[in-house]
Amino acid sequence: MSPLPPPLILPFKGVWPRVADDVFLAPGAVIVGDVEIGAGSSVWFGCVLRGDVNAIRVGERVNLQDGTIVHVTSGGWPTTIGNDVTVGHRAILHACTLESDSFVGMGATVMDEVVVESWAMVAAGALVTPGKRVGGGTLWAGSPAKERRLLSQEEKDGFRTSAARYAELAQGYRAG
Repeated sequence: MSPLPPPLILPFKGVWPRVADDVFLAPGAVIVGDVEIGAGSSVWFGCVLRGDVNAIRVGERVNLQDGTIVHVTSGGWPTTIGNDVTVGHRAILHACTLESDSFVGMGATVMDEVVVESWAMVAAGALVTPGKRVGGGTLWAGSPAKERRLLSQEEKDGFRTSAARYAELAQGYRAG
């Protein structure tokens, strides 16, 4: 059996992505242009990070799960993701900021100039419209998303658990 194909890593206008040595980039992931990915992070199958018209910055121990799309706006906002962030399968992040220790659920869309503060959660399937600020310790859900309730300490503790679990899983994939 042949080894898995590598991810596709491409420059844009001479700028190559910069990826820490221990990052897991799954086969089928596409990383283009002005993208930086921090140590211990993982970019799973079918993800696209396209830093062509602005920058994408991904912190340490971030997991971008299968099918996630990360993009930016020209002349506008980059996309910035802090440390210990979980982004669920098939999420869309566009020209937004996810602070450290935040969580974005499966199929959620986070649009231009949104800030998801530390210890905040965007629920699965939510649509956070441009310019919103998702306050720390809150759950936002719906389409359009709005604040629904405060998160419990147990839920917030789960953010770090999720990030650590994905970092461990990614190292298992790296090890073969």
